[in-house]
Amino acid sequence: MYLSILVLPFLGSLVSGLLGRKIGTSGAHFITCTCLILSSLLATVSFYEVGICGSPVSVNLLSWIESEYMSISWEFLFDQLTVSMFIPVLYISTLIHIYSIDYLSSDPHNQRFFSYLSLFTFFMLLLASGANYFVMFVGWEGIGVVSYLLINFYFTRIQSNKAAILALTMNRVGDMGLSIGFFAIFAMFGSLDYSIVFSLAPFMNETAITVISLLIFMGAMAKSAQLGLHSWLPGSMEAPTPVSALLHAATLVTAGLYLLVRSSPLLEYSPTALLVITLIGASTAFFAATCGLVLNDIKRIVAFSTISQLGYMVMAVGISQYNVALMHVVNHAFFKALLFLGAGAIIHSAADEQDVRKMGGLIKFLPFTYSAMLVGTIALLGLPWLSGFYSKDLIIELAYSRYSFSSTYAYILGSVTAGLTAFYSFRLISLVFLTIPNGSKNTYLNVHEAKTAVIVPLLTLSLFSIFFGFVFSDLFVGIGTDFFGNALFIHPNNISLVEAEFSLSTGLKLLPTILSIIGAISAVYLYQFTPNIMSTITDSSFVRKVYSFLNAQYFFDAIYNNYIIGKGLNLGYMISKVLDRGVIETVGPYGLSTLLQNTGTNIAKLDTGIITTYALYITVGLLTLIFLVFSPLLLDTSGIIQSIGGLDIFRLMIIYISSLFFVLW
Repeated sequence: MYLSILVLPFLGSLVSGLLGRKIGTSGAHFITCTCLILSSLLATVSFYEVGICGSPVSVNLLSWIESEYMSISWEFLFDQLTVSMFIPVLYISTLIHIYSIDYLSSDPHNQRFFSYLSLFTFFMLLLASGANYFVMFVGWEGIGVVSYLLINFYFTRIQSNKAAILALTMNRVGDMGLSIGFFAIFAMFGSLDYSIVFSLAPFMNETAITVISLLIFMGAMAKSAQLGLHSWLPGSMEAPTPVSALLHAATLVTAGLYLLVRSSPLLEYSPTALLVITLIGASTAFFAATCGLVLNDIKRIVAFSTISQLGYMVMAVGISQYNVALMHVVNHAFFKALLFLGAGAIIHSAADEQDVRKMGGLIKFLPFTYSAMLVGTIALLGLPWLSGFYSKDLIIELAYSRYSFSSTYAYILGSVTAGLTAFYSFRLISLVFLTIPNGSKNTYLNVHEAKTAVIVPLLTLSLFSIFFGFVFSDLFVGIGTDFFGNALFIHPNNISLVEAEFSLSTGLKLLPTILSIIGAISAVYLYQFTPNIMSTITDSSFVRKVYSFLNAQYFFDAIYNNYIIGKGLNLGYMISKVLDRGVIETVGPYGLSTLLQNTGTNIAKLDTGIITTYALYITVGLLTLIFLVFSPLLLDTSGIIQSIGGLDIFRLMIIYISSLFFVLW
C-alpha cells in the first residue's frame, strides 16, 4: 500500500506522457486525476495508521551500491513526518489536477501538462519518503528538473525561458552546497541513512556538525527562496497558474523546509547554524513583505507572500520548533494554494489581465471567488480562528520566549511583517474587488464565475483553510503531544512551548494580531475610501526613492546581474578569447596543422627531379652516417658524458662541418 502512494502518480505521468496521443485529452485527465485521487486516499489511510496509531513503516526495496566502504539502498521510511507531508502534497496536487481540467481546456498540450504535474508529484513524494539522504537527493533533483519543464511550459515565450533557466541555475547554487554537505556527511558518518547519521550526531565534533548544517541550509535556502537566493520564485510566475499553485504552495518551496525539519537531529547540535537560520528566516519574511507593498501583478503579490511565509517557517526551524514549522507548512499549503487558484480564476475571467490597477469592482461579478480569496487572505494574516492563526502566531510567540538576541530580532521583524502582510493582502482585495472599476469595458462584459472544475477546488481549499488548524493544532503542536515521536528531535534546552503559552503577557501575544488588523483596515481605507491620499504621498521624492528601492527588490537582481553574472560572463569571454581561441588553438589544432602543412610543402620542394641534387643528398647522408659511426674514435669515449657542452663537443662539430664543406667543394 505504501509504495502504491508513490507508484500511482508515476504511472499516471507515464501513461499521459507516452500514450497521450492514443488516449486523448479526456483520457489523460481521467487517468492522472484517478491516480492522484487513489494515492490521496491511500495517503489518508497511511496518516491514520502511521500518524494516529503510531506505527511507522520501513520498506527496503533494493540495494543500489554494496561495497566494503559504501552501502546505499533504495529504502523508504513512512513515519509521522512523511505522512504529514503526504497530506498537503497529494490533496493539493489532486485539486490542482481537477482545477487544470477547465483552466487549460483550450490548450493543445494538455497531455504533456498533466504528465509533468503527476511526475512532479511523484518526485516530491519520493523526496518525502526516502529513508536516506540519497533517495531524498534523487527526489530533490527530480523536482528541480520537472519544475524547469513546468515553468517553461509555454516554451515559445522568451520570459518563460528566462524564468525557467533562472530557477534551474539558482537552485543549482543551493544544490552545490547540499551535495558537498552530503559528501561531508558520508565522510564523517560513513553512511547516508537517517538512522545511522542521527544516532551518531551527538558524539561528533560541533564544528563539523555546524559546517554540515550550514551546507544543508544552503540547499534549503535556494529551494525555499530565502534571502539572497530568492530571485527565481517571483520570475517563475510566468508558468501557468496551476503550476504556480503546485510549486509554490505545497511542493517545491516546502522541500527545503522538509529537509531542515528532517535534519533536526543534526541542527540541534549546532547553535551557530540555528542562529544563522533564525536571522535569515526573519530577514526573509520582512524583506518579502516590504517588497509586496509596491507590486501590481496579482500573481507576484501572492508569490512574495509565499517568500514571506517561508521566512516564518525557516525562523521556526531556527528557534528549534520543528513541529510548529511543519504545522505552518501544512496550513500555508492550503491557504496559499487557495490564493493562487483564486488569482488564476480572476485572471482567467478577466481576459488574462494580471495588473490589479486595471481591475476593481469584481465583487459583483465574482462573488464566490471573492469569498474564497477573502478566506485565504484572512488565513494568511493569521487572524483568529482560521488555520494560519494556529501556526503563524505561535511561531512569533515562540520566538520571543527564547529570550535571546536572535529570537527577539525574529519576534520584532515577525510582528512588523504580520502588519505589512495584512496591508498588501487587503490592498490586493481592495484593488481587485472593492474599488471602482478601472478596467476596459470589454473585460467586464466577459467576466464570469468559473465552472465546476474550478469552484470545487476553491471550495475544498477554503474549508481546509478554515478548519484544518482548529482540528489538527493540538495533534501537531499541542502541549504534551507525542504525535511526531522519533521523527523530530528537539533538544531539551530548546523546548520553550510551555513558556510561550503561559509566561508571555497578553500584550505580547496580541501584538501581531493587532498589527494585522491595523494593516488590513489601513489598506481598505486608503485604497477604497481615500485613494487621493496615496497619490499625494507618492509625490514626495523620498517616497519615490523608497518605492524604487522596494520595487527593485533591494537591488539584489541588479547586483547579481552587474557584479556577479556580468563579471563572470566577461571573465569567461576573456578566457575563451585569449586562452581557448588564442593560445590553445594557435599552439594546438591550428598551429599543429600549419606546421605539418608547411613541413610537407618544404619536403616536397626537395623533390626536384635533378639527378645531381639527388647525388648531393646521397653524399651528405653517407658523410653524416660515417661521421656518426666513427665519431667516438675522435674523442675520449670515457669522457663524452662529462664533456657534453664542453670543448670536445665543440671540436666534434668543427670536424663534421669541415668535412662536409670539403666534400661538397
